[in-house]
Amino acid sequence: MTDERFFSRVTLLKRLGWLALVGVVLLLSAFGLGEDALHPNELCAILGSIALAPGVVYLVIFTIWHWKSRYRGAHSDLWGALLLIETSGWFKLVYLFRHIIPDARGTGRYARGVANVS
Repeated sequence: MTDERFFSRVTLLKRLGWLALVGVVLLLSAFGLGEDALHPNELCAILGSIALAPGVVYLVIFTIWHWKSRYRGAHSDLWGALLLIETSGWFKLVYLFRHIIPDARGTGRYARGVANVS
């Protein structure tokens, strides 16, 4: 994966993250609204789910793309198995913070111009 492609994917992930945040707020408000509320609970839940879904799906796909092409670390087989087999998404969030964000910032093992430090 080239740097341009990687950074454009990170930018898209950030945008979808903001949309997902709006979706989470809508879902929380749907569960928090009472029966006598002005806004129907079902509409907030549906809109929240629609706003949240693209970010979740893209995060799952992007973590696998990153692991496949840019992973730098000593546990490639372990991460590959966790990312491909587990379905809850928690390991994808862990991978996001341990690998994708440092790669986007160019820090740690993903520092620009530094040889692979495994």
